[in-house]
Amino acid sequence: MRAIRHGFGAFASVAVLLTGIAVAAEVRAAPAPAEELPVTTPSPEEQENFGASCRTVVQGSRVTAHCRNPYPRTDRVRLHVECERWWDIDSDSAPVDVGPADYGELTGRCWKEVRSAWVTHQPADQAPDPAPVRGS
Repeated sequence: MRAIRHGFGAFASVAVLLTGIAVAAEVRAAPAPAEELPVTTPSPEEQENFGASCRTVVQGSRVTAHCRNPYPRTDRVRLHVECERWWDIDSDSAPVDVGPADYGELTGRCWKEVRSAWVTHQPADQAPDPAPVRGS
């Protein structure tokens, strides 16, 4: 009985010793904390990644644009629809802001066939083009 106690104690001592060695090896192998990189802004000549990725689907007389923005700046998108018939009115959607990692959907339609449809992009922090003033 006494031999069993001494055997278990020796086994437990070896297990604790091996665990301590393993932990010490992990602490030594851990990489040093990374240094903070300075934040840089792109130069005016350098084009910043910008603009939502848009997919336009035409089904009969209806147009839908699905836009996803993978970039850190908000993109203001508009859908423009040009109709095939001369009497059918072309249309432009209201602007929709698509934020970073966000999704937006725009719709438009014609009475008959659609000739073309496209999406325009503008940074949301940029002021929209001023409307002309009448009678000045």
